[in-house]
Amino acid sequence: MNAVFLSASVPDPRRDPRYHATADLVAIRDAVRALATVVLPHAALHWGGHPAITPLIRVVAESMGVTGPNRIRLFQSAWFSDKLPDDNAAFQTYELTNRGNTEEASLEIMRFKMLDSAPFRAGVFIGGMEGVEAEFDLFRRRHPQAKLLPIASTGGAALHTFRDHQQALDLPTELLSQYAYPSLFRRLLNLSSTAG
Repeated sequence: MNAVFLSASVPDPRRDPRYHATADLVAIRDAVRALATVVLPHAALHWGGHPAITPLIRVVAESMGVTGPNRIRLFQSAWFSDKLPDDNAAFQTYELTNRGNTEEASLEIMRFKMLDSAPFRAGVFIGGMEGVEAEFDLFRRRHPQAKLLPIASTGGAALHTFRDHQQALDLPTELLSQYAYPSLFRRLLNLSSTAG
């Protein structure tokens, strides 16, 4: 089965202001919902649980009746096991990865496990902060043939990543200007022709 990786978060204004200053919260939410709507009928969606992102995917998944592990792969680090989102319970399974000695080490363990969980056809990067940038770099190294889609119109790390790599990776300019996310994802992911 095809799989798509999502890296997304809502930038925290109390942290690095360069991410929050450009973040479009409505666009982040719309893009996440649209991605889940386009991907789940045709492919598996894998992502690292974030308290602002998982509820959006949950609503879409439940409305489609798609909550099983063959379409949903939600990863969480045991570092955060005392504050896991209630929304996780909506999914039949989610993967709790090992706790490291520090938060950063724990996130690295989760990222490697998550990015080795499938042969991804695409990585989609929405909003976010330094974690989205780290996942973009790691995804690019581990899946060199996969399509890279930093959705720059959502701002945050996705915008910085797009600007840093647009020329070298020949990223489509519509990632910066397009807000009609369902049609953008249908066109760029082209999943309906590869369902299975």
